[in-house]
Amino acid sequence: MTTTKALRAGLVGLGSMGRHHARVLAGLEGVEFVGAVDPMGDKHGAAHGAPVLSTVQELIDLGVDYAVVACPTGLHEEVGLALAEAGVCALVEKPVADTVAGARRLVEAFESRGLVAGVGHIERCNPALRSLRARLEAGELGDVYQVVTRRQGPFPHRIADVGVVKDLATHDIDLTGWVTGSPYVSITAHTVSKSGREHEDMVSAVGRLEDGTMVNHLVNWLSPLKERFTSVTGERGCFIADTLTADLTFHSNAAVTTEWEALQAFRGVSEGDMIRYAIQKREPLLVEHELFRDAVLGKPADICTLRQGMRTVEVAAAVLESATQNRSVSLQPEDLASHA
Repeated sequence: MTTTKALRAGLVGLGSMGRHHARVLAGLEGVEFVGAVDPMGDKHGAAHGAPVLSTVQELIDLGVDYAVVACPTGLHEEVGLALAEAGVCALVEKPVADTVAGARRLVEAFESRGLVAGVGHIERCNPALRSLRARLEAGELGDVYQVVTRRQGPFPHRIADVGVVKDLATHDIDLTGWVTGSPYVSITAHTVSKSGREHEDMVSAVGRLEDGTMVNHLVNWLSPLKERFTSVTGERGCFIADTLTADLTFHSNAAVTTEWEALQAFRGVSEGDMIRYAIQKREPLLVEHELFRDAVLGKPADICTLRQGMRTVEVAAAVLESATQNRSVSLQPEDLASHA
């Protein structure tokens, strides 16, 4: 009987998200968690017995196959480039970088060396959204007309280096392109800053995808109501995903004959059946790690690539550009990278 050697994995950052990565890495099948990097040390006892190092080079010197990058966004590029230079695969927390130029440099660094690299857009691993995407791909909704997302709640004090667009709206930008399979071609946005920070606290955006789908995003840190809502409306009804509870519901269009002559000329819809799907609810972060582990091993795995993560940063930059200049911004595929 042959046994497969465990992959050696490391972690950069033991902050609020890094601690969760450490927990998953410590128990991930086929993976040995060999060390974590955090100059502040392991203040919360989250390393699960792995050595805590001060520098990325120390982690590289341990001989790791891949590393999870969960340090502040502004450090992603520096850390990622060091890993790529050493031939180490990387799973980088979202957003992949704090600028479009930085994201492009990371893409080039990993792609030019043939290294597996991904971005931790964890909503792709939410059970409700995975089920929704599969149903859209199967044609259950018919033509897709509109995607609406609402992501709001109180300000997370762990965030200091970016605003709500880069921290939260990037979730919705990525999941919208992922579930529909269509890129953004235009975006119009407005932002406000009410908390006294230099970054924006709220954004409202309207966009259009390449296939004509209309997109609406409402994201903020100013609401006491925590909400994670995604709806996709199409030819046959509407899917609603609540990613807090991982529930997926379908509201169908009813096939009811209209006898009122004045309404017969209006080709609208009427309320039909509602179905709440029973779906397996596995922890999204564990699914994300399993997929990335498989990708490193060369197995087929649906991960968010660095290039896809870069596209999300480009759309986020266009959102901020639109809000700052009070105009719609075009995002043609060939010149997406011009929005730095």
